[in-house]
Amino acid sequence: MFADILKKVVDNVDGGLGAVIMGLDGIPVETYTRQPERVDVNTVGMEFSFILTQAKKAADSAKLGAFEEMTVKADQLTLALRLVTPQYFVAVALGPEGNFGKARFLLRLASSKLVSLL
Repeated sequence: MFADILKKVVDNVDGGLGAVIMGLDGIPVETYTRQPERVDVNTVGMEFSFILTQAKKAADSAKLGAFEEMTVKADQLTLALRLVTPQYFVAVALGPEGNFGKARFLLRLASSKLVSLL
């Protein structure tokens, strides 16, 4: 079921490369990669899980309310990360040509489905 949700997000956004559902501890629950030669979403997710954890703590410390999402943009990749539960997040990797707005929208829709499964 997780793989179907990830596939739907990645395949329905221009420039979608892959997606992962992962714990904040860096352990993947499920991965879908449309273009494995361009990105290893498990490694990228694991590297950014620590940063996501720190951003979540910073938001809590500053009393900003519940942390929801974060974006990382680099030359070769845009990564949209969204917390699904306090312990799990979903991340979508896009190429530089990717439709970031649609990816965020599809992530938000997928998050509600994932909550019921985690």
